[in-house]
Amino acid sequence: MRWAPTRGGIVGGTVARAGAAPGTMSGSDTAPFLSQADDTDDGPAPGTAGLPGSMGNPKSEDPEVPDREGLQRITGLSSGRSALIVAVLCYINLLNYMDRFTVAGVLPDIEQFFDIGDSSSGLIQTVFISSYMVLAPVFGYLGDRYNRKYLMCGGIAFWSLVTLGSSFIPRERFWLLLLTRGLVGVGEASYSTIAPTLIADLFVADQRSRMLSVFYFAIPVGSGLGYIAGSKVKDVAGDWHWALRVTPGLGVVAVVLLFLVVREPPRGAVERHLDSPPLNPTSWWADLRALARNPSFILSSLGFTAVAFVTGSLALWAPAFLLRSRVVLGETPPCLPGDSCSSSDSLIFGLITCLTGVLGVGLGVEISRRLRRSNPRADPLVCAAGLLGSSPFLFLSLACARGSIVATYIFIFIGETLLSMNWAIVADILLYVVIPTRRSTAEAFQIVLSHLLGDAGSPYLIGLISDRLRQGWPPSFLSEFRALQFSLMLCAFMGALGGAAFLGAAIFIEGDRRRAQLHVQGLLCEAGPADDRIVVPQRGRSTRVPVSSVLI
Repeated sequence: MRWAPTRGGIVGGTVARAGAAPGTMSGSDTAPFLSQADDTDDGPAPGTAGLPGSMGNPKSEDPEVPDREGLQRITGLSSGRSALIVAVLCYINLLNYMDRFTVAGVLPDIEQFFDIGDSSSGLIQTVFISSYMVLAPVFGYLGDRYNRKYLMCGGIAFWSLVTLGSSFIPRERFWLLLLTRGLVGVGEASYSTIAPTLIADLFVADQRSRMLSVFYFAIPVGSGLGYIAGSKVKDVAGDWHWALRVTPGLGVVAVVLLFLVVREPPRGAVERHLDSPPLNPTSWWADLRALARNPSFILSSLGFTAVAFVTGSLALWAPAFLLRSRVVLGETPPCLPGDSCSSSDSLIFGLITCLTGVLGVGLGVEISRRLRRSNPRADPLVCAAGLLGSSPFLFLSLACARGSIVATYIFIFIGETLLSMNWAIVADILLYVVIPTRRSTAEAFQIVLSHLLGDAGSPYLIGLISDRLRQGWPPSFLSEFRALQFSLMLCAFMGALGGAAFLGAAIFIEGDRRRAQLHVQGLLCEAGPADDRIVVPQRGRSTRVPVSSVLI
């Protein structure tokens, strides 16, 4: 995808200076026939107004930030209604993650009920994430082109129905549990790819960052509530199946709230200049090509993949690991066939997840907001610091588990707090380096990448490594603990790789953000596929330059 500057720049080889009459030349007869060749990039030529390092008007470099009245005039929604829409979206996001981790809260009971091992247990989460990952691009494509409210309503209604059905599966039909968990991915894909783009079309700048932080508070809080609800409902009802029957009823409430409260705002209107034309969606392949040429988006998505790998592994296996640690330390009896497994670790881990999520998301957003005033690369740098800082603490939590469960909980608390600093910031990065008409597609692409290489396979991989290690050791509770301990140490290594990816994103973030801003404001447009490079003479040699750089 090639970029061509407008407003005094070039579109398809024609000068497009503001104020020029149609059909007339916009430059003087003494203007050069050829612009300066661009051997390194297909981006705008130096000197374009508003571009980094250009000689243009500096006032065009930053987008206009509308005030509260301006936002209401653009979106057609009052500030109170917009805040209410965000509250509904937060409720549904919390519900999504609550349902996702309810299974982890009762995993020992599921293993016992279906008589399965660690690798099969990891497959439960892997099947769900794989379905979610495959369907995300479909809903990303639809979300950029059709009514987002109705897409979410249909997806969440289907998800609630399938989740309820999964609670009635007999013990001989483990494959049916896998199938229903896979179908649950339909609802989550319909929501996760679309909801952040609604928030982006309601708010801008610091308002958007604050609303996104509120929205992403729901991820760790919902995850923690999933552990808590799963373990406590099982204790009260005496049957783990009832833990899967809580969220479907709340899902019906979510559909009603979506239908009655949420309204569809115009895409990208809050970020455009008042006199700039509305953005039109491009083809899906054009969207993918543009995203593939956006290094900030690609590298931040790779960094987020590491976050997904670590959180996916811990989400499923941390309560089981903590239970095995207590068994080895002699603090709790082992989980034997026919007995109900102890749920205290699921409850404690759920509370830690809730608290660290609130602290981490809030801390990350606030640190980034303050650093942004002096460093425009603050967002990816804060993400890198969070991941690189969490890795040693997660490693220490595993290493100390055989000696002190209290030390393990302390290190998990610190590690998860640092890990949670990424959630809202990564979403904000995506929204300001990608133009509004392809944000749902970008969300879908990020979901596919992060889950394909992250939490789609990490729970199964951890369980598989654990089973393989146990095969070489004598059967004992200690060998079960050590096998899972060693396999979970892979998370610390993946966290370090993710931190390196965010450091790479910091190199490109300024330029990619500026290009997206200029495009939305009508100062920069994408040239069509026919805008290819041509060979022209320059300084005594032939040089390939974009057709868009030729002045006619």
